[in-house]
Amino acid sequence: MHVHILGICGSFMGGIAAIAKSLGHKVTGSDNNVYPPMSTQLEALGIELTEGYDESQFNPVPDMVVIGNAMSRGNPAVEYVLNRNLPYTSGPQWLLDNLLKDRWVIGVSGTHGKTTTTSMVGWILESAGLNPGYLIGGVPENFGVSARIGESPFFVIEADEYDSAFFDKRSKFVHYRPKTLVINNLEFDHADIFADLNAIQTQFHHLVRMVPENGLILTPYDTPSIEDTLKRGCWSSRQFLGKTWSAALHNKDGSAFDVLHNGEVVGTVNWSLMGQHNVDNALMAIGAAHHAGVTLKDAIHALSSFKNVKRRMEVKGQVNNITVYDDFAHHPTAIATTLDGLRKKVGNARILAVLEPRSNTMKMGVHKDTLANSWQKADDVFVYEPQGMDWSLVESVKRSSAPAQCFRDVEQIVQKVTNVAQAGDHILIMSNGGFEGIHGRILQALENK
Repeated sequence: MHVHILGICGSFMGGIAAIAKSLGHKVTGSDNNVYPPMSTQLEALGIELTEGYDESQFNPVPDMVVIGNAMSRGNPAVEYVLNRNLPYTSGPQWLLDNLLKDRWVIGVSGTHGKTTTTSMVGWILESAGLNPGYLIGGVPENFGVSARIGESPFFVIEADEYDSAFFDKRSKFVHYRPKTLVINNLEFDHADIFADLNAIQTQFHHLVRMVPENGLILTPYDTPSIEDTLKRGCWSSRQFLGKTWSAALHNKDGSAFDVLHNGEVVGTVNWSLMGQHNVDNALMAIGAAHHAGVTLKDAIHALSSFKNVKRRMEVKGQVNNITVYDDFAHHPTAIATTLDGLRKKVGNARILAVLEPRSNTMKMGVHKDTLANSWQKADDVFVYEPQGMDWSLVESVKRSSAPAQCFRDVEQIVQKVTNVAQAGDHILIMSNGGFEGIHGRILQALENK
C-alpha cells in the first residue's frame, strides 16, 4: 500500500511514517517546515519528502492519505484530497487500525513530561528484553529513532491531548485504548483548541473510560485537576506518585535517588538526568513498566543507562568552558522546572536563559501573567518575541526580578548572549521549534569570539 502523509515532519507524524515503512508500505509525505531531528530521521529511513503542498505530490495517487493535525481547510493538498474523494484518515486513527488494536498499550499523558517518561518506559522494557514497540514525540537517544513496531505485545506511546485532525477534534489519545495509563499532571494548555481546563479534563475522562478494569492508572497523589477528572468515573486500579511510588534524593539535583515502593526502599538510581521533575518521571515509568511485568530491580537498573530525548536538556556544545543546552520547554511550569534542575546542578554558576515563547497558547497571552515568574532562577534572560503575538512580551520583561531583555531579531540575541557570556556560564535555550538555528549560531559566535 502507498501511504502519503501530510505534515510528515511533525514529531508524531514522523513516527507514523517510520511505523508505516516498517509495516512494508510505500511511504511518502510533505511538509512546509522541515528541520532536524525529524527531517534527518525520515531521510535515513529512505522516505521521499515533498516541500510544500502542491497537488503534483499526488502523482502517483496514494492508496491512503494520512492527514496531520497541523493541516486545515484551505490547504491545497487537503482540498485536493477532498475534491477527488481520496481515502484519508487521521494519524491516531491509522495507528489504531493498523497496530494498536492488538497490543498492550502503555500510554503516557499529561501536560508535561510525556516524551521523557514515554522514552523511559520504552527503555526499561527494552532493557528487560521485551522488545516493545513505541511512538515518542521526539528522538530518544537510547533508540535513535522516534518509533518502531517492536516484537512483543507491548506498545509504549506518548498520549497527547492535542486534537487528531481538522475533521476529528477529539484528542489524539482517545484512539490509543491503553491498558496502562500514566497521567503525569494536568494543567491548562493548548488554548487554541480548548476553551478552559474543564474542556481538557473532559478529553482526559474520555481516555480514562477506555482503560479496562484490569488495567492501571498512575497519577500524582492528591492533585485536584486530576482527581476532579477521575471523580467523573474510574473503573481501573490506581497507583500514586508520592504514595505508592516515592523517592529519597541523594543529591539535590536528582542525579541519584532511592526508589521507594509503598514506603520501602527497593533500589537506587544513579543517572545523567537532573531535576525533581525527572525523578517524578522516572517513578511513573517504573510503575508503568512494573505493571507490564518488569521487576523493580530490572527497571531501576535500566534507568541508570537511560539517555534523555533530544531537545530535553541536550548539550549542544561547549566552547571556552561555556555550555550550550537545548530544551523543549515552552510552558511556564516546564520553564521553571527546567531552570530549577539546572540551577541545582550548576550551583552558583551563571545561567543565561534564552526563550522563544512560540506555542499558540503562549502567543494568545494565556500565560502572560505567569511567564516572568518562570525564569527567575536564571541570572540573565533573553526573550525572543516572534511574529503573531497577541500581546507584548515587554510586559513580562518589565515584571521580571531577574535581568531580562526582549528582542525581535534572533541575530541580536546571538550577538548579545555571545558578548556577555563568560567561562563557566551555562546558556539554556528553550523553544518548541527550530528557533532559526540559534544553537549553532551561538556556538559559532562563541568560537569566533
